[in-house]
Amino acid sequence: ILQWQNPYICKFSLRFMETDHFKREDCRLCNGKNLEIAVSFEPVPVAGAFVREDQLDLEQKLYPIDIWRCNSEDCGHFQLRDVVNPKILFPDDYSYFSGKSKEIREHFAVYAEKIAKKFSLDDKSFVVDVGSNDGTLLDFFKKQGVNKVLGVDPAANLAKYANDKGIETIAAMYDIKLAKKIKSERGPADVVTANHVFAHTDDMIGMAKAVRELMHEKSIFTFEVSYFPDVLDKMLLGSIIHEHLCYHTVKPLAAFLERNDLELINIERTPIQGGSITCTAQVKRGSYKKSPVINDLIKMEEERGMYGSNPVGDFNKRLNKTKLETIDLIDKLAAEEKTIAGFGAARGGTLLNYHFGLGKHMKFIVDDDPDKQNMYSPGHHIKVYPTSKMYSERPDYVAVLAWVHSKPIIKSHRKFLDEGGKFFTFLPEVQVIDKNNVDSYLSS
Repeated sequence: ILQWQNPYICKFSLRFMETDHFKREDCRLCNGKNLEIAVSFEPVPVAGAFVREDQLDLEQKLYPIDIWRCNSEDCGHFQLRDVVNPKILFPDDYSYFSGKSKEIREHFAVYAEKIAKKFSLDDKSFVVDVGSNDGTLLDFFKKQGVNKVLGVDPAANLAKYANDKGIETIAAMYDIKLAKKIKSERGPADVVTANHVFAHTDDMIGMAKAVRELMHEKSIFTFEVSYFPDVLDKMLLGSIIHEHLCYHTVKPLAAFLERNDLELINIERTPIQGGSITCTAQVKRGSYKKSPVINDLIKMEEERGMYGSNPVGDFNKRLNKTKLETIDLIDKLAAEEKTIAGFGAARGGTLLNYHFGLGKHMKFIVDDDPDKQNMYSPGHHIKVYPTSKMYSERPDYVAVLAWVHSKPIIKSHRKFLDEGGKFFTFLPEVQVIDKNNVDSYLSS
């Protein structure tokens, strides 16, 4: 693996000398200091910090994960203020591999093909993927005939995995110094990608400058982020993790890019990760025409009140209602001495276990991923087993922690219902599913 010193971690090392996290005082996009809390959650451990049996004695701290809004004029950005040390967020044994998801693989295949065709990429083109994870996206670019690819990811195990399969990857956090080094050694990139990572850095301004540094006048920067209106409308709590420091809407994002010599030229909404936007940007005053969809989305955001006095009021009402109903349900089941297991060892389940109080009642979790099996969940240390455990142990109820996939999960495990078990899901509403109502649930 190519490894360089990580200036991002060095930059914040003084802040992390006495604590492993700090609370940011200003907006990441505009540096405004007029911040107000938008959504409050219970503190949680780092979502992906599953541990082995020999690590059960290690302390796993809980960190605040509230969402704040910037009230500065012409901004309105949503973000976490609590910043956890990147060494904790992105350890050498980082557990998320994008290539394990069929949905992600299929999405990246289409994504790479579309970019390659639209911008006429060939074997001389150079594509750099920031936050490249296991190299899955770059692999699809290579399948499109783009031979010059380079990944950058801070997790050493992911970088090694990608390098081992032939996707050259640098194990480092991307910043301006690294961008300059890549540019001096290899030349500028024709395409810079950053999919579901352009919300991961505390230094968004530095990240934008680093992206711009690597571009020439006709380069394209394309990135995907969760779309905050989708998070609100669909209650996508699984997307709210400490790695995701920013919760993007188009209006402040477009203004932020322009302040950093970049310009949005197109946005596409996509169902990936529950609801995201695929953004394409060029160097400011570039030759590509700006799509009208950008102003259309900004108008939609304004009309729905994203920049008004109470943009998340309905979400908070639904969140509180769901929390109370979930607590009532699990208290009732506990009083009846019913056993509860969980389905899905995804990162998003950590917030659900803490905010809804599920974790202290859960006997075990099942998951199809062999790498998660025999691990223990963050904080509560609930053991993860293969799904066969659900049938051998026969818990009375199984909470679907990977709730976005509730219907396919339940459909695949009707046998569990036929044998007398019950599932329950709590988003977007609390529902108990048994063999009598499963057909109506799946068809709804």
